[in-house]
Amino acid sequence: MKMHRSARWLVFAVMMLSLTAASFAQIVVGISVRVAPPALPVYTQPICPGPGHMWTPGYWAWNDDAGYYWVPGTWVVAPVGLLWTPGYWGWSDGVYGWHAGYWGPHIGFYGGVNYGFGYGGVGFAGGEWRGRSFYYNRSVTNITNVTTVYNKTVIVNENHVAFNGGEGGVVARPTHEEERAEHEHHTERLAAQTRHEHMASQNKQNLASENHGRPAIAATAKPGEFKGKGVVAAKSAGAPYKAPAMSPKQARGPSTPAKHESAPANANNKSKPASQPSTPSNKNNTASNKSNGSHPNNMSSNNAQNTAHPNETHAAKASAPPSNSSHPASQPHQSAPKSNPTLKPVAQHQSTPKPAPQQQNVPKAAPKPGKGRQ
Repeated sequence: MKMHRSARWLVFAVMMLSLTAASFAQIVVGISVRVAPPALPVYTQPICPGPGHMWTPGYWAWNDDAGYYWVPGTWVVAPVGLLWTPGYWGWSDGVYGWHAGYWGPHIGFYGGVNYGFGYGGVGFAGGEWRGRSFYYNRSVTNITNVTTVYNKTVIVNENHVAFNGGEGGVVARPTHEEERAEHEHHTERLAAQTRHEHMASQNKQNLASENHGRPAIAATAKPGEFKGKGVVAAKSAGAPYKAPAMSPKQARGPSTPAKHESAPANANNKSKPASQPSTPSNKNNTASNKSNGSHPNNMSSNNAQNTAHPNETHAAKASAPPSNSSHPASQPHQSAPKSNPTLKPVAQHQSTPKPAPQQQNVPKAAPKPGKGRQ
């Protein structure tokens, strides 16, 4: 009986770990930028093409060559029973990081950003699933040819800030419901959404440097259709446009995951041992080893944002196993038990040779052989 109970608990633990890892993987910060995105433009929602479609709001994406560009809002055929949590830009450690959106049974945290049309910053008021049918709230969505509808008044916030935290950003933290939603099983964006974003990046009209926060293609009726009657232009920019003081290449930050995510961090830190110089000698003392460990050379492209603190955290979590050659220089005391083949010769080289020459020199010290053996 005890064996069966242990097996059940083991299976349960594995399932919980897999779900947690899956949910963390959905909120990876893959892009970070040193300049804030423009304000969200003001535009109207195209008419819903038909039943089963869900609105995915427009957002500012990033291109390393051209900077921010607008991805128009669009209607997509939603997976039955799932809701779309939009992505958002969040300020942390001196950069604005992009948190990708996802599909899930409940709406998670999207930075408190007011994307409009039911996405007022918390939750989603544009509709709900009732069995296998999606019902639309006509008070916040543009519905004409769909019968599964209802009316519910929603207070509209006119804030058009496109990022969370930092100077001028939205001040919001996840609610308990949003935290629970983040730990549910998530599904990545649809292939149609990926193509839609890619096509938007190829159109110069969508570049913030060209449209100054007022894109000519603000929203579309269907993904990837940027021409025709289903295309809606922005009425105005959400705020006066301010051109960045640096080029896109200068503004680009490190492609690092969020601090609380461990799985992506391992992949990001695999490059550290290759770029860190190996210790030229085993005679370095503890003080010099600590100084070497807090100033890694492999983050030259990351500038000052990720110098001491992020690297020490990642090194402790992810880099210890694959970096046996360089780790003794950064963690002389903590990593000694983990890298015995490397550190034991160091201890023997420093302590054993001292008595050894005395034993070898005994025959030469003929006048006092007795003292040489003591």
